[in-house]
Amino acid sequence: MDTILKKIAAFADKAHGNQQRKYKVERYIEHPLRVMRICKSYGYPLPVLAAAILHDVLEDTTTTAKQIRDFLSTILNEADTNHTLDLVIELTDVYTKHQYPKFNRRRRKAREADRLENISAEAQTIKYADIIDNAIGMSQHGEDFAPVFLRECRMLVQKMKQGDANLREKAIEVLKQEIKQLKMQETHLNES
Repeated sequence: MDTILKKIAAFADKAHGNQQRKYKVERYIEHPLRVMRICKSYGYPLPVLAAAILHDVLEDTTTTAKQIRDFLSTILNEADTNHTLDLVIELTDVYTKHQYPKFNRRRRKAREADRLENISAEAQTIKYADIIDNAIGMSQHGEDFAPVFLRECRMLVQKMKQGDANLREKAIEVLKQEIKQLKMQETHLNES
């Protein structure tokens, strides 16, 4: 399984190219690899782990679903290829600024939360892991974006209740800690 995951990671890394994480100085691939490791630590099977690695490829690169399918079919059986691709598609934002330019961010995110409420339990589980990795340390990234982002993540977790219950609880706890940290920083700034 590790050899297959390495091939999938190489494919995703190539797709993401020179993309960097927004708040960390690292190649983008490090984020989906952490998401995959979180899912792996909860005992999820290969298609879920593969989808965790690929979860941002359709959304953030020019790679198509057909290209992902063609690649996966060289290393996975047909059922696992289909399962993985289905999960990636479920996890790909629909309510993007490009597709819905007249919607403001809040409206797009609310619609996306409604959509994610109805995706599969496995896709929700990957999304919990994604939220955990994205939220850890977010309180350190300024008072402008962090509160918005953490509120959006909390809304998602409140809506998505079908995934792994333990991982969902971990996501809720990470968000609580980051929000608490943010409030402590605001209090400290107001006292200064």
